[in-house]
Amino acid sequence: MLSANGKSGDQQHNEEQEEVVVVAQLHDEGGAFSMLAPVTGGISGGLGPYDKPLLCCGCGIGWFSFLMGFVFPPLWYFATILYIGNYYQKDPRERPGLAASAIAALICSVAAIIFLLIISST
Repeated sequence: MLSANGKSGDQQHNEEQEEVVVVAQLHDEGGAFSMLAPVTGGISGGLGPYDKPLLCCGCGIGWFSFLMGFVFPPLWYFATILYIGNYYQKDPRERPGLAASAIAALICSVAAIIFLLIISST
């Protein structure tokens, strides 16, 4: 069935779905406008709480502990204590690294227990 504009209902529905809205912020530098400039400031006028780089070379304490734990395994246990103590509440970006370190500490503990059981049985 055709509508008032001469298109079927399916064609009108498809056109409504294809509508895309593009929002761009123009950056003024002394009369020269650029749509490619990074957005700084935002609504609050400053950096957001998670725009600061993480500690330990930008990868965070969790991932740093995870990587360095292969050389010095007690770092996994240190990160596990931070994970259990909800250290990631200060910065949620720390949570995946701390969780990975906790899993590595668990695997290391299980491997150590199995090793000790094998050694003590012989």
